[in-house]
Amino acid sequence: LNNLELNTLKTVEMIIDFRRNPPALTPLSIMDSTVAAVETFKFLGSIISRDLKWDTHIDSIAKKAQQRLYFLRQLRKFNLPQELLKQFYTAVIESVLCTSITVWFGSATKSDTRRLQRTVRTAERIIGAPLPTLQEL
Repeated sequence: LNNLELNTLKTVEMIIDFRRNPPALTPLSIMDSTVAAVETFKFLGSIISRDLKWDTHIDSIAKKAQQRLYFLRQLRKFNLPQELLKQFYTAVIESVLCTSITVWFGSATKSDTRRLQRTVRTAERIIGAPLPTLQEL
């Protein structure tokens, strides 16, 4: 009808089942190709896990933000003005922290939000000026 071809190499299966003893399922096949079953999947920039928790996604965000803090430290060594450091933080680090925040923030654990807030406080110390908390974003 619309000549849609399904690329089985890019297709994955994630089963979300909260039963204690989930039944054994046969592998899914499409056009004689077995579809891979996965524990996590990245969709529109958010990592979704089969238990519907955000640990993996927040680990990824925290790692990216920590990597970018290195560049903020390097810029600080060049004695850039505070305003430029804030702009760099907003564009490069805060944008990572806020990606799809409306989806995961409400159901994130306190330890996860504390870990991300620690990144914000580290950036505050590097810049030497107050920054908005995650709750304020």
